[in-house]
Amino acid sequence: MVELAEIFRIHGTQYRAKFGSSMLLRHLKVMRDIEECRTEAFGGHVCFCEKCGEKHYSYHSCKNRHCPKCQNDTAQKWLQKQQDLLLPVTHFMNTFTLPDSLRQLARSNQRMIYNILFKASAAALQKMALDPKYVGGEIGMMGILHTWTRDIAYHPHIHYIIPAGGLSADGTQWLSARGNFLMPVKALSIIFRAKFS
Repeated sequence: MVELAEIFRIHGTQYRAKFGSSMLLRHLKVMRDIEECRTEAFGGHVCFCEKCGEKHYSYHSCKNRHCPKCQNDTAQKWLQKQQDLLLPVTHFMNTFTLPDSLRQLARSNQRMIYNILFKASAAALQKMALDPKYVGGEIGMMGILHTWTRDIAYHPHIHYIIPAGGLSADGTQWLSARGNFLMPVKALSIIFRAKFS
């Protein structure tokens, strides 16, 4: 299995030569940390067994939160914590994608555009959920921003996990959504575009 660090070590220099001038400094740091993770660049320590006399040298990790090698255990703990928060009901997933025409702007203004993307998509979901045809109440949701596809193409989008229901306006009653349907995508898209504008 090829690791991300190996890909960065093989192709990172060429990639940075081509795109480095338009990359954010923190992205360059992440690449560098992942490339140098568990190498002599971060130093290391020697483990010594007094019984057999064997020595083993271990390089230190980068501890960067984006490094898949360093953060696997942390990611698993985070995932379990999120699963513990889920209500004991059916959940739906809804995805909002940034239009292709805005991706270049987003890449240069990530904080602002991602913030707008979250606010507009969450507001669209809440607005439609208030309609009694769908839920008739306020929904909860958890959104996760993804900025790349599996084939490493820049493609900002948010995945929302949404319980199949919500709270009534007075907060005293759980209102269930239909068993296999939350809300129509086309109508939701129209509201999202209006909120994003």
